Amino acid sequence: MDLKLSWEHTTLGAAVFAVNGELDIYTAPEFKERLASLIEGGTHQLILDLEGLEFLDSTGLGALLGALKKIRSHDGYIDIVCTQRRILRIFKITSLDKVFGIYDSASDALASHKNENGRTTA
Repeated sequence: MDLKLSWEHTTLGAAVFAVNGELDIYTAPEFKERLASLIEGGTHQLILDLEGLEFLDSTGLGALLGALKKIRSHDGYIDIVCTQRRILRIFKITSLDKVFGIYDSASDALASHKNENGRTTA
């Protein structure tokens, strides 16, 4: 299965990046390249929507951690949207559920970063 990536910027300044298909040794390079392009372009508040992810391996997890390291160097964040038990289990087993904010929806992730003025914070 191929990897399909798409993103949209929200009105609150974050980008929602949808990942569909498989994130593995074969597709991780494309994923890393697209995320690096977004980050270098100034996107430092990112929500990864993994609802359409069918498979995730250690190479995919490494790509996620690499992107997190880059985005944190810009005082940004990466949150994960995922309700799939099999994918959530991978995050829990690897303790990455303590590294990434994991939410049921993009709106929940965005709301977690709002300050009292309604603006998102990094």
